[in-house]
Amino acid sequence: MNLIGYRTLKTAIGVVIAMYLANLLSLEYYTAAGVIVILSIQNTRKLSYNFAFQRIIACLISLFLAVIVFFFLGYSPITFGIVILLFIPISVKLKVAEGIVVNSVLVSHLLIEESISSSLLFNEIGLMLIGVLVALFLNLYMPSNEKVLKENIEFVDLKIKEILVDMSKSLKEHAVSVKEEENFRILEERLKLAENLAYTNMSNNFVFTKENYYVTYIETRNQQFIILKRIREHFERLFMTYSVTHVISDYTLEISNAINERNNADYLLEKLNNLRTSFKVLNLPTTREEFENRAMLFQYLNDLEMFLNIKKSFHQKYKN
Repeated sequence: MNLIGYRTLKTAIGVVIAMYLANLLSLEYYTAAGVIVILSIQNTRKLSYNFAFQRIIACLISLFLAVIVFFFLGYSPITFGIVILLFIPISVKLKVAEGIVVNSVLVSHLLIEESISSSLLFNEIGLMLIGVLVALFLNLYMPSNEKVLKENIEFVDLKIKEILVDMSKSLKEHAVSVKEEENFRILEERLKLAENLAYTNMSNNFVFTKENYYVTYIETRNQQFIILKRIREHFERLFMTYSVTHVISDYTLEISNAINERNNADYLLEKLNNLRTSFKVLNLPTTREEFENRAMLFQYLNDLEMFLNIKKSFHQKYKN
């Protein structure tokens, strides 16, 4: 078992560097710079930059409040409490709450020293800047998860293909696969894992955008998964076999063979429209049961169209 992870090692190195730099600059309470590094090392670059910004802004707010309160009311546990009483809601309101804890410690230094001199204020600002900058520097490098992410995407695609193959068989045989429940459960779990990996990958990019290829791809598969769950419900009411059933079954199998990252679904959508045209010449159902069953088959076809259009929209978004 790997007891020391990459983030732990990076944090330990950062603590040493920050404390050394703060001591080298003759800053009081130099160990606080190391504590700030511990709080600032994050799993992604985006989080690191966000928290660093929050802590610096909160630092300025806390020191400003401390100067005002200590100047007029003096130094005591009560006045320190007043500073905190003002600081916390302001930080929450300005969405810099990540800076509350560490900056409360910095304000306590003013209380201990019973001073709001400019040198002490710059001391606290220096501790904050050293801590967050060391953390940001160490977080410039993040190990890539792209290989694992791609492996999960491939697994998701294969599992969707397997589910469609089973659906194709079920249309002809009226027998649901014994692995159906397990396949849907595994697919849902892998989609969640792939989604987490995709968002982590996006947060580690230098250009932070709301949209990302991998994130959008997983969202596409999530939408298709919802369609598959709806299609699954049709089989509870499909109990008759027609020639059209075999045609739709073969078409479902064709879709399964085209499940991959590059397929844009254009050909399959064109074929689906051709199938609809050919079905218009079929004889009308003669019984209520036939009518309901035929209606479910066509609803199944409509769901497949939605399934394909979701993938087409993805390719239109990312086409070269």
